[in-house]
Amino acid sequence: MEFLSPQSWSDALVARAENAGAVAIAGGTDVMVELNFDRHRPDALIDLTRVPELREWSRTDDGEVRLGAGVSFARVMSELAALAPGLAMASRTVGSPQIRVRGTVGGNLGSASPAGDAHPVLLAVGAVVEVESAARGTRTIPVAGFFTGVKTSALEPDELIAAILLPPATGPQQFAKIGTRNAMVIAVTSFGLALHPEQGRVGAAIGSAAPTPRHAVEAQDFAAGALTDLWSSRSELPDGLAARFGDLVASAARPIDDVRGTAAYRRHALAVLARRTLTWAWADYRRAA
Repeated sequence: MEFLSPQSWSDALVARAENAGAVAIAGGTDVMVELNFDRHRPDALIDLTRVPELREWSRTDDGEVRLGAGVSFARVMSELAALAPGLAMASRTVGSPQIRVRGTVGGNLGSASPAGDAHPVLLAVGAVVEVESAARGTRTIPVAGFFTGVKTSALEPDELIAAILLPPATGPQQFAKIGTRNAMVIAVTSFGLALHPEQGRVGAAIGSAAPTPRHAVEAQDFAAGALTDLWSSRSELPDGLAARFGDLVASAARPIDDVRGTAAYRRHALAVLARRTLTWAWADYRRAA
């Protein structure tokens, strides 16, 4: 197996274009598991840890957060909790402290796992993935269209993820997941929520309960409609609203039975997570008045 170590973004794109069978590696927290268990043997690895452009984040001219694909979960927690609180919450649930220092948001996205911890939040906030190839330049993919199947994505063979574009939070965000233990665990199921008061909109997305991470479309539309008259008054949630929201989230799932949990358990857990996170987020919104 060849090991390529580009020192710049342009060199990385050339290496990607010239090695169709190569796999990009940053923190290695997903890739090395596949290698160690002999589940995958790529022709080459492209080490992106020495590409400085990927380790930076900034604000764009229109105020968005441009998060380099190589920014670690630990840095999201320490540097972006105000701008991306949901992503910071999700980052705290990733592996151990050592994994959070090594693991990157771009790597988590690139693996396209249905159980990726960052994915529900990225969907809930409406993130956009910036990708690039040496031959065709840069393009953007809404994260809702990025996942195409189990561990497959819309990335072309010659493309690398450059950054993730996030709107800064304008309202409370939440993330919650269920695992077989409290730490260092793959999600049995997970849920991301974002309130967008200025737009009267709610983002709701599920993880590890379908072939791909996905929006709970009916649930988020229901919540947005039910909250129409409450954004300005900041009144308490009406009885039954959170429970109905949870039921609609659960109905959006397409789970399977596996070693981590049954389909029925995943649906039940999602309903509970959705109900709780909406209640928590709305309480935060009311306190911010």
